[in-house]
Amino acid sequence: MDKFWRWATNEASEKPIRTLHMEGYIAETSWFDDDITPKQFKAELYEGGDPSDDIIVKIHSPGGDCFAAAQIYNMLKEYPGRVSVHVDGLAASAASVIAMAGDEVCLSPLSVLMIHNPAMFIAGEVSDLEAGINLLNEVKESIINAYQLKTGLSRTKISHMMNAETWMSAHKAIELKFADRLLYTDESTGEASGAFIFDKLTVTNALINKLPTARRKKSDSEKQKHEALDRVTSDRTIPVAQLHKRLELIKNWR
Repeated sequence: MDKFWRWATNEASEKPIRTLHMEGYIAETSWFDDDITPKQFKAELYEGGDPSDDIIVKIHSPGGDCFAAAQIYNMLKEYPGRVSVHVDGLAASAASVIAMAGDEVCLSPLSVLMIHNPAMFIAGEVSDLEAGINLLNEVKESIINAYQLKTGLSRTKISHMMNAETWMSAHKAIELKFADRLLYTDESTGEASGAFIFDKLTVTNALINKLPTARRKKSDSEKQKHEALDRVTSDRTIPVAQLHKRLELIKNWR
């Protein structure tokens, strides 16, 4: 079976540097040895070479289990050598948490970082649902810890970004301190013109508004609103003579 990891050692440098390619889903256990699991990761991290070696962790992953990601994050934080994280394509969800463990986080100009709220399937009675909600809230707080340690952003801002399911380009991630530098260039920070950040709701609405039927419905809806307003306005236009008559009735009422 194909493993999620691929170690490569560069021995030409003064000090050997091992490179680990992390490609796939992050899971607590794996049936086919094709997921990234903490147990497999630890074995490769410490048995594949000298623990004092500097390592490069190349990430391309859509995410997965947040608890498994937390274990891998801790392993990288406690690793004796220097850890440089390179995001090759995508570091989304739990994978973005692992990326925060690097002593240096580098992004390809084409890479994307995504953060969002943790999710889980919950079934049962009211108390079960409440317990699930409490668990998700606590897990979110723990994830915010990793992002805050790296970026220095406020917990409130990070929470809002997670609520919105925020996608960041390489330049925007560097601007917000989720990463340190861009790969393949001498720039230490990104150009503002090349940065973008967007959330799921904005993108969904933008795509819907591009559909001809959606634009027509929106136009029809706006037209109906104006017509309704005109009707209300016209209904409220009362002749002066009628107003005087009503006023006399009020004065003479007993």
